Amino acid sequence: MRKLSHYLEILIKYFLCFWAIFSGLIFPFIVFFLLFYESRLAIKHFGIIKFITSQTWDPVTEKFGGLAMITGTIISTFIAILIAAPVSIGIAIFITELAPSWLKNVISSAIELLAAIPSIIYGMWGFFVLTNFMRNYIEPALQFFFVPLPFIGKFFSGVPTGIDVLTTSLVLSIMIIPFMSSIVKDSFNLVPLVMKESAYSLGATKWEVIKDIVIPYTVSGITGGLVLSTGRALGETMAVTFLAGNVTQVPTSLFSPFTTITVALANQFTEADTPLYLSSLFYLSLILFVLSFILLTFAKLLILRLQKKWK
Repeated sequence: MRKLSHYLEILIKYFLCFWAIFSGLIFPFIVFFLLFYESRLAIKHFGIIKFITSQTWDPVTEKFGGLAMITGTIISTFIAILIAAPVSIGIAIFITELAPSWLKNVISSAIELLAAIPSIIYGMWGFFVLTNFMRNYIEPALQFFFVPLPFIGKFFSGVPTGIDVLTTSLVLSIMIIPFMSSIVKDSFNLVPLVMKESAYSLGATKWEVIKDIVIPYTVSGITGGLVLSTGRALGETMAVTFLAGNVTQVPTSLFSPFTTITVALANQFTEADTPLYLSSLFYLSLILFVLSFILLTFAKLLILRLQKKWK
């Protein structure tokens, strides 16, 4: 019986080890190899620098450049994170430190419900509801206040249409807030109660405890939530397809229509009727894959740096 238990333990150990290695090392390598193999024609034809610095995307003449898609992906993701991060941290602080007991479960359940809504629903809501509100009220007001300013004004230039960078980033931020706030909330709940009680006994206020105890202790959890949210925003397709405008250009203001890598892939894969066209789309997929790994590496380095700083 003991031998059977021993062999079973070894079997489970190697089984878990295999799946850990497969999901962490082998599978990403396979995906990278397949994307690289399929995009080799575009890499040979356009190179790297020419492809990522050209914004020409013309299937008729077979001239392809990914600058517009890459720039649109990075800008929309950055603005979405810029909006979602403080809101998510604020929600987590309210739930864990400020809300009464009867309200905590209600708000937590409501936020988790938002995470279960399909992205296409967000896209349809943004297209049919939010775009009209942004076009008629928010964007004209922003132009009224910011356009006269010397440097900031150019970011608010253009015709308010509601189908632009600002609306897309706003909907993306609403989509990723539930993920980030849930992770940050769980991190806040892991703070030892004795640390907070010790700070209170020394005369610290609630906000001092949050600022000096809770946030430093959970900085790695906050950054982890930020990383996962960034990955979700980078890979979002359906909501962005509804709201971006699908215009292959580098956005010059928050009110410019644009496109992203995922939107281009979703809209054009079925239309790719030549080997070079299809290979260029795979090239965009490869760039998105590498971009995700670069951001993940940067985030891990940031976590290590923040942990050393707070320690």
